Amino acid sequence: MNRATRAPARPAARPGAGSGPGRAAPAARPRSGQWAAWAFLAPVVVYLLVFYAYPLYRNVELSLRDYTVRSFVQGDAPFTGLANYAKIAGDPAFGPALWHTVVFTVVSLACQFVIGLALAVFFAKNFRLSATLRALFLVPWLLPLIVSASTWSWMLNSDAGVVNAVLGAFGAGPVHWLTSPDWSLWSVTIANIWIGVPFNLVVLYSGLRAIDPVIYEAAALDGATGWTRFRTITFPLLRPVSAITLLLGLVYTLKVFDIIWIMTKGGPSGSSTTFATWSYRLGFGNLLPAFGPGAAVGNLLILTALAFGLVYIRLQRRQARS
Repeated sequence: MNRATRAPARPAARPGAGSGPGRAAPAARPRSGQWAAWAFLAPVVVYLLVFYAYPLYRNVELSLRDYTVRSFVQGDAPFTGLANYAKIAGDPAFGPALWHTVVFTVVSLACQFVIGLALAVFFAKNFRLSATLRALFLVPWLLPLIVSASTWSWMLNSDAGVVNAVLGAFGAGPVHWLTSPDWSLWSVTIANIWIGVPFNLVVLYSGLRAIDPVIYEAAALDGATGWTRFRTITFPLLRPVSAITLLLGLVYTLKVFDIIWIMTKGGPSGSSTTFATWSYRLGFGNLLPAFGPGAAVGNLLILTALAFGLVYIRLQRRQARS
């Protein structure tokens, strides 16, 4: 009778037996990678919360309460809702400040974009000394705004300005650029255009360099003229770059304060007052500051920039889907 031989049973493998340190690492690596990612992200989050989120919240809270100097220190300002917004809407200075803001922004954006685009197309030819000239055109953008505004104030001075000296050489009379209600807004607008052209030049020139030269060569073989190539190739392909250039220019121009304040302080008689200078004057330019109305005017600028930003995002998404 044959006896069945049984192989000895193997002991059950213990949890973790046979797994070396190398096999445990893949489970630990993702966790360590997440901690590293959060460590790099934390400074940015803290920066945004401290310097963006909290000031924005504080500005909204200021606009919804009746703050005085005493209540600003003690923190017991009564809640007034939208009363500050109604107050600035009924202020006689609201209409002129709104109109000046629109004119200053639209004229600055249009001139900066057109001049910047023309210079970008000009420098795209890569002629001799083009790099040197491009660097020189960046000087207005690199100078501190207080230096640029002070320089324009001197140039446009009614008595000793170089602009009136040149006009006098051609027999024209002096123009009161900074002290006349008819010219003050245009004077600060010209200065702002001069400062903003280099930014448009840099961004649009980068967009032009990204266009494939083969497209222009094919158009030239088809007999397209320079204007036709610009109208049918350059400008359409520059639309994404042009959109972000105009959006950033809008946000910058809406908040321009230092140029106007240094050159005219919003005067004379409020003829160059924009929302930015009006907000500052309400909050800090009087012996009895109106913190609530000043914050409300600033929030109107924020809402305007936010609205245009949302429109830009919506257009970009629509373009991506199509």
